[in-house]
Amino acid sequence: MDVFGSSGVRGVVNEGMDPAFATQVAQAAGTVWDAERVAVARDTRISGPMLTDAVAAGLESVGADVDRLGIVPTPAAQGYAEREGVPAVLVTASHNPPRFNGLKLIADDGGGLPEHRLEAVERALIEDAAELVEWSAVGESRDVSGAGDTYVEEVLAAADREAIADAELTVAIDPGNGSGGDTSPALFRELGCEVHTVHAQLDGHFPGRKSEPVPERLDDLCRLVRATDADLGIAHDGDADRAVFVDETGTPVDADASLAALAAAEIEDGDTMVTAVNVSQRVVDAVEAEGGMLALTPIGATFLSTRIRELRAAGASVPIAGEGNGGVFFPPFRLARDGGYTAVRFLELVADRPASEVVAPYDDYHFVQANLEYEDDDQRDRMLSAATDWAAEREGQLDTTDGYRVDFGDAWVLVRESGTEPLVRAYAEARGEERAESLLAEAVDVLEGA
Repeated sequence: MDVFGSSGVRGVVNEGMDPAFATQVAQAAGTVWDAERVAVARDTRISGPMLTDAVAAGLESVGADVDRLGIVPTPAAQGYAEREGVPAVLVTASHNPPRFNGLKLIADDGGGLPEHRLEAVERALIEDAAELVEWSAVGESRDVSGAGDTYVEEVLAAADREAIADAELTVAIDPGNGSGGDTSPALFRELGCEVHTVHAQLDGHFPGRKSEPVPERLDDLCRLVRATDADLGIAHDGDADRAVFVDETGTPVDADASLAALAAAEIEDGDTMVTAVNVSQRVVDAVEAEGGMLALTPIGATFLSTRIRELRAAGASVPIAGEGNGGVFFPPFRLARDGGYTAVRFLELVADRPASEVVAPYDDYHFVQANLEYEDDDQRDRMLSAATDWAAEREGQLDTTDGYRVDFGDAWVLVRESGTEPLVRAYAEARGEERAESLLAEAVDVLEGA
């Protein structure tokens, strides 16, 4: 796919991601869907109203009525799509800086659009195959309120409310000025928690912190956890489909460790977990310990949701899926990465023991990464060719789903081309720091030698 990446299409506003492009994407999607109604929602970015209007115009021009949901978290819009049986266009750039925006296409079951459907939309876009209707058949827009409130009610209905309420927990929440600023505080108050917030005002300039909730950007949340003696800190990205955590000591929790803990709680013998090819050894060990299996995909939510659909259609049990960036799926609840629901499921574990103890079995791992720039396609090809030969010669299990991953049982190494930058990336992880560094150094030597 040349236009749609692993999580939709994104770009700098008015430098490619402009109203004309948004209209064209919406026309192509509306033509492929041939749906009577389509939902449109957005995050808090200041370019959101402009691009939402363009998307709505494009959909109406091909005959679709438009349900405008306003600012809601991505999983709330996906829930609306599932309940109403309509596809959706989400105007969001997730964790990207505020100058970016993007478009994410959702199927009428609430899940991300499968790869083959995305490819059909892309063909219609590239071939300018949108089918505009005559003047009397253009669609109409209507404002729909309450999608966020309904989302909160659905998460509450799926939560272990009694266990959380009985634990009398305090939570600190940092929505990063994104679309989770209304829903997540309301959700945890309804669960009986004492709630404190930082950066919870909706503001598409993201004044509180940069939107991606990585540990080095969570200082304010860490301080809030310590100041309020909170049991858990919760941080979201711009569209609240991800959740990462801070433990009761005010220390950020490694997102791979929280994913491993959630997987261990969900997986039973014979279950399958879908995850990306850069999966942490923590998760591998957790799933194997519970008698589960891993299904690896290329990196990105689109590939995960496609594989989940395939496995479930074949009769497999897939209780959890996700990547080590805080983006977790619980398919029995919904085929969506869901920051609010993920935080609830993690809080259910915290109701039983402190967050630091929840992730303690998965803390003793070492992950290292290197990025190598290339000057042209020829240099890139030489590096990847050398990686191919090197990986084939290693005494481990080779997986070529996305690059070249070699599993050694106690450790792994991966070499892959970046999908967004002129880089070849190398990763390694092991329980011992020396082993992880040695594996990475070996891979880097091969790439630099090429």
